[in-house]
Amino acid sequence: MVTDQEIIHRIALTLIPGVGDVIGKKLISYCGSVEAIFHERQDHLMRIPTIGSILAQSISNHNTFARAEKELKFIQRYSIQPIFYLDDNYPERLKQCEDHPLMIYYKGSADLNHLRPLAIVGTRRATEYGKIECKKIIEGISPFEPMIVSGLAYGIDTCAHKSSLECGLTTIGVLGHGLDRIYPYQNKQLAEKMLIQGGLVTEFMSETVPDAENFPKRNRIIAGLSDATVVIEAGLKGGALITADIANSYNRDVFALPGRVNDDYSVGCNFLIKTNRAAMVENAADLIFAMRWEVTNEKKKPQLKLFVDLSKEEETMVNILKEKGDSGIDAIVNDSKMSSGNVASLLLNLEFKGVIKLLPGKVYRLIKS
Repeated sequence: MVTDQEIIHRIALTLIPGVGDVIGKKLISYCGSVEAIFHERQDHLMRIPTIGSILAQSISNHNTFARAEKELKFIQRYSIQPIFYLDDNYPERLKQCEDHPLMIYYKGSADLNHLRPLAIVGTRRATEYGKIECKKIIEGISPFEPMIVSGLAYGIDTCAHKSSLECGLTTIGVLGHGLDRIYPYQNKQLAEKMLIQGGLVTEFMSETVPDAENFPKRNRIIAGLSDATVVIEAGLKGGALITADIANSYNRDVFALPGRVNDDYSVGCNFLIKTNRAAMVENAADLIFAMRWEVTNEKKKPQLKLFVDLSKEEETMVNILKEKGDSGIDAIVNDSKMSSGNVASLLLNLEFKGVIKLLPGKVYRLIKS
């Protein structure tokens, strides 16, 4: 159980000027814990790579605790979960991204480690074509019960969330501001419904306004939470293409719906397809096939207990996935203490035997009996 004091220290760490997500994790690694960072001597802090005298002095000032205590009262009052990257319930897919946030704030009813999280994004100025196709795709994939992730913005985002709710699907909105407000305000009722059938996520504290520079950071969480990103309509510039680029950098699948060559908001999708930044999907069936959801249906899963001819090294792989859940190859290499080449070979053998399966994003999952 995390204490209030631990939460305050975690929030305070995110507030130190100059300490971003990467440096924050480095400080914890060197100092041993979040609390230890604030008790470390300045000269010791300066021995940590990339920590200079100005940042060391800023860390030692302890001037972020008052604001952190205020935030703690806010999240307790409104039943918001502060999820730190070291917590067991931190989204596993997001943690696989090097620049994942130290802390996210979550309010809702969904499991952020859902079996099939899928991001659907697009332009704020969605056309009827885009809205209709977005709804048709979500209706078509609904039997597989994916969790639809988007940004609660106007246009395609709103359509994706609404269609998900109508189909009885879980849907998550990732915000570019604090949980003390909803932007755009017109989506307030939609957001309230999502709390019951999904949730809202942000890395920003209360009183954070939806400034433009927040949204690229928001977009990396959309991409990081999801196995794949689908772009429905987009111009050549904008958040949807940023999200697609980030998803590609995370080695996640990216799909795009094509449109007419002279339509302003099909230009971005067509560009992604033309430049091999996204695979083309024209309907739900294309998406289901690309995600291999058809062949990973629960009824078609082989029984793990049938496979008894596992080597000791293969059993090590299986035990890691049993203990840790879905894992990328880097995490498995780290846990097994084996070479990456050996691990890759073992995982391939296990996949051939039907003991594990490869998910989008190069993540491995144990097939349960």
